[in-house]
Amino acid sequence: MKTDIEIAHDYKMQDIRDIAKKSGIAGESLSLYGNYMAKVSVEQIDETKVAESNLILVTAITPTRAGVGKTTVSIGLSMGLNHIGKKAIVALREPSLGPCFGMKGGAAGGGYAQVVPMEDINLHFTGDFHAITAANNMISALLENFLYQNQNKGKCLREIVWKRVMDVNDRTLRSIISGVGAKTNGITRATGFDITPASEIMAILCLSKDLDDLKKRIGRIVLGYEHDGTPFYVDDLGVAGAIAILLKDAIHPNLVQTLEGTPAFIHGGPFANIAHGCNSLVATKMAMTHAQYVVTEAGFGADLGAEKFFNIKCRKGGLQPKLSVLVATLQGLKMHGGQELSKLKEPNTESVTRGLANMEKHIENLRSFGQSVVVALNKYDTDSDQEIDIVRERCAALDVPFAVNNAYSEGAAGAAQLAQVVVETIENKPSDPLVFTYNDEDSIEDKISKIARNLYGARSIFYYETARENMKMIEDMGMAHYPVCIAKTQYSFSTDAKAFGVAKDFEMNIHDLIVNNGAGMIVAIAGDILRMPGLPKKPQAMFMDINDGIITGLS
Repeated sequence: MKTDIEIAHDYKMQDIRDIAKKSGIAGESLSLYGNYMAKVSVEQIDETKVAESNLILVTAITPTRAGVGKTTVSIGLSMGLNHIGKKAIVALREPSLGPCFGMKGGAAGGGYAQVVPMEDINLHFTGDFHAITAANNMISALLENFLYQNQNKGKCLREIVWKRVMDVNDRTLRSIISGVGAKTNGITRATGFDITPASEIMAILCLSKDLDDLKKRIGRIVLGYEHDGTPFYVDDLGVAGAIAILLKDAIHPNLVQTLEGTPAFIHGGPFANIAHGCNSLVATKMAMTHAQYVVTEAGFGADLGAEKFFNIKCRKGGLQPKLSVLVATLQGLKMHGGQELSKLKEPNTESVTRGLANMEKHIENLRSFGQSVVVALNKYDTDSDQEIDIVRERCAALDVPFAVNNAYSEGAAGAAQLAQVVVETIENKPSDPLVFTYNDEDSIEDKISKIARNLYGARSIFYYETARENMKMIEDMGMAHYPVCIAKTQYSFSTDAKAFGVAKDFEMNIHDLIVNNGAGMIVAIAGDILRMPGLPKKPQAMFMDINDGIITGLS
């Protein structure tokens, strides 16, 4: 089979204006980026039509290093829905350069279930990530300048919590000293960088309803604290409008297409292990305005992406998903069942059976939100019918519809079965109204406890002193009503990345609590998770090249 990028090169893309036209998107609302990419004005969102659309969340079992293919299934399902005569659009996150040049090599689907132009989408795209990075770091520069210019006037902060960001994996930037050298270089202090998907600006962009809302949220960002504990905001610098200028184009969602011409909105890209892991609210609502069925995804496993999709994005955006699709692979189930990574392609019915416990826990969790669930087995060439039947039979025993997805190798036709099962489930047994894990008025500690105990399986939660102090400060500032975004490893229900299967009766450590006042959420740092990833021993960049304008190694 051809590589992903070879398949993408073989596809003759349709003019993006034609893609927009068949979706009912007004031509005058488009801002073109060449012939195959465009931004669509947020003014095109129609809340009445949003309420009439069928929103489908694609999530997954706990991921392993073998991969799951959740984005491939999301894209394939949208193509499959159109294949069986339904009007469907897919809404996804934008890829980050960090994973693209690090472990993944790309995040635009795979095989014959891709979004195109894949090189542009995986690289600079329409510049949204660069705009977010620039906006974030402009705030840093303006804050540092304010402190430098006013240091002789007694203007200083007890603590600065705002960090710079960069959209690359660079462990050397996690902790740095800035302002070293001459006094004119600024005030010397310890600081550091996060990766752009972890920026509060990214979260704000993904949760804002328009530019005015975005500007107000930027003004509410907490940059640090004065000596009496009073928060110091972006509004105190008087630069919220200036920062919004840098994001005036980025706020509008990006329209592209899948192989076979299904419309795709790709916008925003927070990671689900360190942020809330969902594409922008405006992109999702734009898709729902223009389609009968909308497929969207949330990052990593359902314990991370799906939980945050429901408790944060749906809570804030008023969304009511009709169905959740849980993606599983035999290789992933085998790894959760104790099989070694090097032997995952070998048949092993016992490992599959043991690994089903992970799938069952995710089904249980999704049902706790009132969701109807369909299991999609993302098929690999090495999968045996006997192993597939084990998963099918377990789903039948749990009264969960099941379908095999072959979109990677067959395109839309390979997802037709899954699409039919999804439509029938929505028509006959749609999800109940959302049931949130916690209430707004619950304490911060109760919110974390309900997620950790009920969804993860934790026995207890331990708070480091810093976390306790920040919890009290957030409560005193009147911000405790925000939803909680737990940052933890994606490889386990617990904070131990090697605890495969279903971790139980573990203690979860909360190292820190960070208030994202502009985004309207509280980030809880659990375990040893870092908001600036590092590169692997052999990053994907080593296998990427360009010759005669042709890119290789990007997938």
